Amino acid sequence: MKKQRIYIDTSVFGGYFDSEFEEFTKPLFDRIKKGEFIILFSPVTQDELENAPSRVRSLVTNLKSSQTEFLETTDEAVDLATKYISEKVVGETSYADCLHIALATIYRADLLISWNFKHIVNIERIRGYNSINIKNGYQQLEIRSPRDLMNYGNEE
Repeated sequence: MKKQRIYIDTSVFGGYFDSEFEEFTKPLFDRIKKGEFIILFSPVTQDELENAPSRVRSLVTNLKSSQTEFLETTDEAVDLATKYISEKVVGETSYADCLHIALATIYRADLLISWNFKHIVNIERIRGYNSINIKNGYQQLEIRSPRDLMNYGNEE
């Protein structure tokens, strides 16, 4: 079976050490360590993690390069992110969030994983992002929280 390619935004790395989110984030990272996924990592995430505590940054440095795909920020991604804002899915202050969505869309991630319920994992926003994706010839993007990736004993 082909490994899922998942784009993890910055909130997930921080969620590993957050008492509110660790219950679902740590099992996701366990699955990542087992090699169940290919992690899509972007310059946006890299920039956002630059000033994060060292323990958060270490989650990134401990990812195996064979399980990581580094994405480049392209003009196409910038254009799509700008369309999300011009079409009022979110406001201008959410540009980095839009760039996460655009990169995951353009690089055809199987999933985008985030704890950002205000601007990303939000049904109205997801519908907005995906309507713009479809209007511009892209596929819909599946956006979930780490909670949605829990294994509940259904492994074979």
